Order: sequence, then structure tokens, then C-alpha cells
Amino acid sequence: MEPKVAVVIPCFNEELTIGKVVDDFRRALPEAGVYVFDNMSADRSAEIAAEHGAAVRRVKMRGKGQVVAQVMASVPADVLVVVDGDDTYPAEAVGELLAPVLADEADMVVGTRMQTYSDKAFRPLHVMGNRLVRGLINLIFRSKLTDIMSGYRAFTAELARNVPITAVGFEVETELTLQALYNGFVIKEVPIEYRERPAGSNSKLRTFRDGARVLWTIFNIARSAKPLTFFGAAAILLLALGILAAVPAITQYLGHGTVESFPLLLVGVGLVVLSFQCVGLGMVLHALNVRLKEIASLVRKAGGPPGRP
Repeated sequence: MEPKVAVVIPCFNEELTIGKVVDDFRRALPEAGVYVFDNMSADRSAEIAAEHGAAVRRVKMRGKGQVVAQVMASVPADVLVVVDGDDTYPAEAVGELLAPVLADEADMVVGTRMQTYSDKAFRPLHVMGNRLVRGLINLIFRSKLTDIMSGYRAFTAELARNVPITAVGFEVETELTLQALYNGFVIKEVPIEYRERPAGSNSKLRTFRDGARVLWTIFNIARSAKPLTFFGAAAILLLALGILAAVPAITQYLGHGTVESFPLLLVGVGLVVLSFQCVGLGMVLHALNVRLKEIASLVRKAGGPPGRP
């Protein structure tokens, strides 16, 4: 039996583009169901999507993360294609995204925008931010991804069942990538052409606010997913600071047998003790993570938790 594919379009105030996006994907994948998850738009987005043949579902809680979480929990399909409703992603590329998933070569395929995009598609700070985030994630998880924040993805229902989403806003793409890497799912990338928004259509991204949320997401998941690395790095930093703080007192003692910088010595000793505690905490959390991953693996082999197929 052919896998059931669903195209899901998160939407918030996209009345200028949502009709075209629905039409393009219905034409590109006539056998797939097309769903628009409307995040309480103040314009006619939901009405227009329904007029163009999409199944419209309302998400009352504001934020793209809330929308994606509901998508992953409720859409009945074997493979999900998630794409933004702003007409910046080409529907004609959906077959290239689906091919590795349908061939069982990947659990998630991401349409990477970083090779081909128009001059006005990205703000300069967004390109810099994407590179920073990409570098951090590739360093932490030893991956070679090129676009962490793409809003055009295809992934399996198994991944949707086993990847938790806690993000509220646009940091959800980063969390989705991080959780997939942590849980051992295979991610592939397919280059796509990224277009600028049509005239009159405005981006909801806020460069500094959403950038800070992305970095906080990386911090939290790195701390949870790689505790030995995270707390080991913290231990090295604390140890170095502790030694630097104690050097004046040690020098004084070796020079004339007295310690005048006693407060600094106490600070240094405290930092060194704290560094060893960080190592111990990292080791305990690492062991706990290993056990939890073993349990998750056994659950998958047993058929996974009850839920949608």
C-alpha cells in the first residue's frame, strides 16, 4: 500500500499568498491531503484556504511552535510535508523532498535555502544568525547540516511520534532539528530555490527576539542532550578561573610565606570545587541519558506508544 502523504501549512495572516500555496501543492501532489493550520489569523486566511480546497484547522494557542506540535500530534498520515504559507518555498520541489523519505533513506528531509536564494529573500542578519546556529549545532552534534531554520520539511510519522516539541515560536525549526539529531533520526537536505515574499506580504520574524529564542533553545537542548560535553566545558572554564583567582595568593605564599589575598584564594578554591561538581553532574546526567535512550529504543521496537498511525 502506498504511504499516505499530507501537506500541512502553518498559517498566520497570509491571505495574500495562502490560496496560491494551497493550489500549488494540490497540483504538485494531487493524491495528498492539504491541511492549513490557521493560528487565529485576523484576516481571511482561513476562509481563502477553505475556498481553495484545504482542510482548515484552528490552533488557538499563538505561536508557530504550538501549531507544529498540533500538526505532529493530529494529522493522520504516514509522511508529513510541512511548509510555510508565505509562498517563499517552491511546491514543484516537493517530490525531491519526499523521495528520500519514501525510499526509507531518511527520516526527515529539509529544503535547504542557503545555496539558491534571491537577494531580497533574507535579511543580512538572518544569514549571519543561520550560520551561527548551524555552526553551534554541527559542533555539538557532529553533523554537517547547512540550513537549520528552513520551514520546508518532509518527515515520517514515526519521527513525529517520537520527537517532543516544546518551542512556542519560530525557534520550532531549530528544536525539530535538534530533537531529531538527539533521537538518532537520519536527516538529509535537498537544495531548493528560496523566493522573497510577494509585495505586501510581511514577515512575522523579529530578528533579535526570535534569534535569542533560538540560542536559548540550543542552550537548553545541548544541556539536556549532551550533558557530559556541556558540564565538562563548564568545568574547564570554572577550573581555569579558579586557578587564575588563586595565583596571586599562591605567589605570595611562595614568595614570603604569607597570604595577603585570602579572599581571592577562597574564591579560587570554591571555583575549583565547583568545577569538579560539574564533572560529576555531567557524568550522572550522561548515564541517565544513555538509559533513557535505551528505553526509547525498546519502545520503538515494540511498536511505539499508542497514538495515530
